[in-house]
Amino acid sequence: MPSHLLMILPALLLCALLAAAVWHDLRSRRIPNRLVFPGALAALALHTLLPAGGGLFGAPFGGLGPLAALAGMALGLAALLPMYMLRAMGAGDVKLLAMVGAFLGPHAIVGAALGSVLAGGVLALAVALWQGKLAKVLGNLHEMLVLSLMRGAAGEGARIAAPSAPTGKLAYAVAIAAGTLGSLAADAGGRF
Repeated sequence: MPSHLLMILPALLLCALLAAAVWHDLRSRRIPNRLVFPGALAALALHTLLPAGGGLFGAPFGGLGPLAALAGMALGLAALLPMYMLRAMGAGDVKLLAMVGAFLGPHAIVGAALGSVLAGGVLALAVALWQGKLAKVLGNLHEMLVLSLMRGAAGEGARIAAPSAPTGKLAYAVAIAAGTLGSLAADAGGRF
């Protein structure tokens, strides 16, 4: 197999997995395990079997090794786990970013996670505006911050609780796909 084709395969695979996750999330508000687990295993296999390099999307092209892929997966999982614990997102979203971390490795997942959170914020505001719920979303944000500050001042720990009246659910796979692809595009732009 020509080396330039080998370099394109991980990108095509990741894009296909992200597209499938977005499709499932928009359709049913679920991201199936049968999508993310094989995706994570494929990423681990690529990083293990390819000659050593700077990553599947880095220079020089090559695998980071299984430990780096697992570290990327762990960081992707850890990035969204607090949101899951607050019931602000589903487990499928967390597992999807963990799968992305297996593809990107521990260094690149940080940018993709930050891009995903930023894209999620923009998406949430756009959906709230579109649905006429922007005032309610901003009211919930205010309520959560004030209650957190009050708990902190009372010595209870400044934890953030879910709002009393949620405003809806987002297909967060859209934000993860946008953040991941945006981060990869920004990284690629810096190399050329």
